[in-house]
Amino acid sequence: MMQLSKSEEQLMQYLWKREKAFMKDLLEDFPTPKPATTTVATLLKRMSDKGFIAYTLFGKSREYYPLVKKTDYFSKHVNGLIKNFFNDSASQFASFFTKETNLTTEELEALKKIIDTQIKKQE
Repeated sequence: MMQLSKSEEQLMQYLWKREKAFMKDLLEDFPTPKPATTTVATLLKRMSDKGFIAYTLFGKSREYYPLVKKTDYFSKHVNGLIKNFFNDSASQFASFFTKETNLTTEELEALKKIIDTQIKKQE
Protein backbone atom coordinates (compact mmCIF):
# COMPACT_ATOMS: atom_id res chain seq x y z
CA MET A 1 0.00 0.00 0.00
CA MET A 2 1.24 3.46 -0.86
CA GLN A 3 2.17 5.97 1.79
CA LEU A 4 0.72 9.41 2.25
CA SER A 5 3.10 12.35 2.57
CA LYS A 6 2.94 14.37 5.81
CA SER A 7 0.72 17.03 4.24
CA GLU A 8 -1.54 14.43 2.60
CA GLU A 9 -1.83 12.66 5.94
CA GLN A 10 -2.89 15.88 7.65
CA LEU A 11 -5.60 16.43 5.03
CA MET A 12 -6.67 12.79 5.30
CA GLN A 13 -7.11 13.27 9.07
CA TYR A 14 -9.59 16.10 8.37
CA LEU A 15 -11.45 13.95 5.88
CA TRP A 16 -11.63 10.98 8.25
CA LYS A 17 -13.06 13.29 10.89
CA ARG A 18 -15.73 14.71 8.57
CA GLU A 19 -16.36 11.43 6.70
CA LYS A 20 -17.16 13.42 3.55
CA ALA A 21 -16.38 16.98 2.63
CA PHE A 22 -16.13 19.59 -0.10
CA MET A 23 -12.81 21.34 -0.57
CA LYS A 24 -14.08 24.48 1.20
CA ASP A 25 -14.92 22.38 4.29
CA LEU A 26 -11.43 20.91 4.33
CA LEU A 27 -9.86 24.36 3.91
CA GLU A 28 -11.75 25.46 7.03
CA ASP A 29 -10.10 22.70 9.04
CA PHE A 30 -6.57 23.94 8.36
CA PRO A 31 -5.03 26.22 10.97
CA THR A 32 -4.08 29.71 9.81
CA PRO A 33 -2.15 30.58 7.71
CA LYS A 34 -4.32 28.40 5.46
CA PRO A 35 -2.79 26.72 2.43
CA ALA A 36 -3.73 28.00 -1.04
CA THR A 37 -6.78 26.37 -2.63
CA THR A 38 -4.52 25.15 -5.45
CA THR A 39 -2.27 23.40 -2.89
CA VAL A 40 -5.23 21.56 -1.36
CA ALA A 41 -6.55 20.71 -4.84
CA THR A 42 -3.16 19.20 -5.74
CA LEU A 43 -3.07 17.15 -2.51
CA LEU A 44 -6.60 15.87 -3.14
CA LYS A 45 -5.67 14.86 -6.68
CA ARG A 46 -2.55 12.99 -5.48
CA MET A 47 -4.54 11.24 -2.74
CA SER A 48 -7.15 10.27 -5.28
CA ASP A 49 -4.47 8.94 -7.68
CA LYS A 50 -3.02 6.87 -4.84
CA GLY A 51 -6.44 5.36 -4.20
CA PHE A 52 -6.99 6.84 -0.73
CA ILE A 53 -10.01 9.00 -1.57
CA ALA A 54 -12.73 9.38 -4.18
CA TYR A 55 -15.41 11.97 -4.83
CA THR A 56 -19.01 12.45 -5.86
CA LEU A 57 -19.77 15.25 -8.32
CA PHE A 58 -22.48 17.77 -7.46
CA GLY A 59 -22.59 20.06 -10.49
CA LYS A 60 -19.03 21.38 -10.61
CA SER A 61 -18.32 20.66 -6.93
CA ARG A 62 -16.64 17.52 -5.74
CA GLU A 63 -17.55 15.97 -2.42
CA TYR A 64 -14.59 13.88 -1.27
CA TYR A 65 -14.75 10.78 0.90
CA PRO A 66 -12.10 8.33 2.18
CA LEU A 67 -11.67 4.91 0.54
CA VAL A 68 -9.30 3.76 3.29
CA LYS A 69 -10.32 3.43 6.93
CA LYS A 70 -8.19 5.27 9.46
CA THR A 71 -7.65 2.08 11.47
CA ASP A 72 -6.49 0.17 8.36
CA TYR A 73 -4.08 2.92 7.37
CA PHE A 74 -2.52 3.18 10.81
CA SER A 75 -2.29 -0.55 11.46
CA LYS A 76 -0.37 -0.91 8.16
CA HIS A 77 1.74 2.07 9.23
CA VAL A 78 2.56 0.63 12.65
CA ASN A 79 3.26 -2.83 11.24
CA GLY A 80 5.60 -1.20 8.72
CA LEU A 81 7.38 0.68 11.50
CA ILE A 82 7.85 -2.49 13.51
CA LYS A 83 9.20 -4.29 10.43
CA ASN A 84 11.58 -1.51 9.33
CA PHE A 85 12.85 -0.09 12.61
CA PHE A 86 12.51 -2.88 15.15
CA ASN A 87 13.64 -5.95 13.16
CA ASP A 88 10.05 -7.11 12.96
CA SER A 89 10.05 -7.49 16.73
CA ALA A 90 6.92 -6.26 18.49
CA SER A 91 8.64 -6.51 21.87
CA GLN A 92 11.51 -4.25 20.72
CA PHE A 93 8.88 -1.79 19.50
CA ALA A 94 6.98 -2.00 22.80
CA SER A 95 10.08 -1.45 24.88
CA PHE A 96 11.09 1.55 22.76
CA PHE A 97 7.54 2.92 22.86
CA THR A 98 7.20 2.59 26.63
CA LYS A 99 10.68 3.98 27.39
CA GLU A 100 10.74 6.86 24.91
CA THR A 101 7.23 8.25 25.20
CA ASN A 102 7.34 9.20 28.91
CA LEU A 103 4.06 7.47 29.67
CA THR A 104 2.58 7.95 33.12
CA THR A 105 1.97 4.96 35.38
CA GLU A 106 -1.77 5.31 34.60
CA GLU A 107 -1.11 5.19 30.87
CA LEU A 108 1.13 2.14 31.25
CA GLU A 109 -1.55 0.44 33.36
CA ALA A 110 -4.12 1.21 30.66
CA LEU A 111 -1.81 -0.28 28.00
CA LYS A 112 -1.30 -3.37 30.13
CA LYS A 113 -5.09 -3.80 30.37
CA ILE A 114 -5.42 -3.55 26.58
CA ILE A 115 -2.69 -6.15 26.08
CA ASP A 116 -4.14 -8.50 28.72
CA THR A 117 -7.58 -8.28 27.11
CA GLN A 118 -6.08 -9.08 23.70
CA ILE A 119 -4.19 -12.08 25.13
CA LYS A 120 -7.43 -13.46 26.61
CA LYS A 121 -9.18 -13.04 23.25
CA GLN A 122 -6.45 -14.95 21.43
CA GLU A 123 -6.15 -17.84 23.89
